[in-house]
Amino acid sequence: MHYVLASLPRRQQIGASLIEVLVAILLLSFGMLSLGAMLSFAVQAPKLAGYHATAANLASSHIERIRANPGGFVAGSYLSALSYDGTFNSVALVDCSYTDPCTESSLATMDNAATKRAVRIELPAGGILLTCDPAVCSSNSYGNLWIVWQEPNRFLTDPFSTSDNCPTQVTGTYTNPKPRCLYVRFKI
Repeated sequence: MHYVLASLPRRQQIGASLIEVLVAILLLSFGMLSLGAMLSFAVQAPKLAGYHATAANLASSHIERIRANPGGFVAGSYLSALSYDGTFNSVALVDCSYTDPCTESSLATMDNAATKRAVRIELPAGGILLTCDPAVCSSNSYGNLWIVWQEPNRFLTDPFSTSDNCPTQVTGTYTNPKPRCLYVRFKI
């Protein structure tokens, strides 16, 4: 018996094979992974931008305090060692007493304490550093103010990036996790 294959009706494939379905699922999963990474960036980016805006506002506020008390700046009373320590500990306020009126120096101490406290409250583990350029403050010298804070998740930025313009006191000491910095140069 000979069967003629040509006489049998041809069957057409309907639907997709299992391999085609698996390849489609694989491609879809790669797309979903990239979409998930993009969404996590989109959720975190406004928070990070908010930290930068808060730091800029705090720096502006402190510079205006300094400009309101130029004698304290010239005397070097506003110079501040780095108050960033990577912790969330609170900073105490300093106030002039009622029996002893505020002087330029005590007002500068009070302003520094108020700014350090505000930075610590409004930014994660925030701190400040203020120096004069040249080292001795005068009415012609520039002030250098750094606002330093620790962002919760730094996976969006390169951990080896030096674009923040952090002072050497920060970059040499605090490397893991690496803090963020906002630098403002000003003249009174």
